Amino acid sequence: MTNTNYPSASLQNQPAKQNNRKNIIIAILAAGLLGTWGYVLYEKNKTTEKIQTVQNQNISFMSQRDSLKMMYDEAEIRLDSITGANNNMEGQLTERQKDIAGLKTEIKSIIYKKNASDKELNRAKALIASLNNNISTMEGEIAMLKNDNQQLTFTNSKLSSDKAGLENDLQVKKSENETLTKTVDVASTFNASNIQVTSLNERKSGKEKTTTTAKKVDKLVVSFDVVNRIAQSGPADLYIMVTAPNGKVIADPNLGSGTLTTRIDGDKEFTTKLPIQYEQGAPKNIQFPINQSGFETGDYKVEIYHNGFKIGEGIRTLKKGGLFG
Repeated sequence: MTNTNYPSASLQNQPAKQNNRKNIIIAILAAGLLGTWGYVLYEKNKTTEKIQTVQNQNISFMSQRDSLKMMYDEAEIRLDSITGANNNMEGQLTERQKDIAGLKTEIKSIIYKKNASDKELNRAKALIASLNNNISTMEGEIAMLKNDNQQLTFTNSKLSSDKAGLENDLQVKKSENETLTKTVDVASTFNASNIQVTSLNERKSGKEKTTTTAKKVDKLVVSFDVVNRIAQSGPADLYIMVTAPNGKVIADPNLGSGTLTTRIDGDKEFTTKLPIQYEQGAPKNIQFPINQSGFETGDYKVEIYHNGFKIGEGIRTLKKGGLFG
């Protein structure tokens, strides 16, 4: 057998095979590791995409809900601006306000719901559109009501002005009527004329004789005529005041004596009241006897009053009796 210093070929091939096997295993492990990392990265990317999708969906949901809330808030601001400034018209807009209140309630129940669906959000969007339509209609109605109120205010102002004018005219007419009534009242006072005061002595035979001797006078007869073209036909009262020489008015309960409030002279005692029936425009003669036991010497003054005014007077002087009185 030949000896040599070179290694055997079989011995050299053995380590080479082992190295190849080792490299193969390493390559397989590396490939597996790369595949695992690739899968992990793929899953991670997929998970990230899902998370991003969910986040995008959440952002989209939040954005849509915030948008709806903003739309609703704007609608509510519009509503407050027209109802707040027109509280006096609330009674006339009650039915529409009830509809609006219902829409607001339903809209808020959706936009404040945490997990509202797309269908519900779309429903809220449609409701907000309906709310805005109602608000627009209300704005139109309020504009019409404002116009009507302006017309009513103008009409009321005109009516108030007309009323004030009528009241002023009425007051003027009333004043004129009062003045006319007073004028007619004063003008309807009788005029007295032909006033005579006759002193009479009644004899046993029944005959009467005129005398101026005080102790012989049994009665005074007052006669006069009254007339007025304005005074209406009908009853009237005349007041006779007979003042004796002592300055006192002759008063006798049997004659119906009393007190008269005159228009110029204040309260005055009267001797008697004479009720008469008067015919408009026709002169009427009045006669009235005054009986008294014992007449004094001096002047007997007779005053005649009608309608509070003195319309005439007469005087009869009685004297002391002489030798042949």
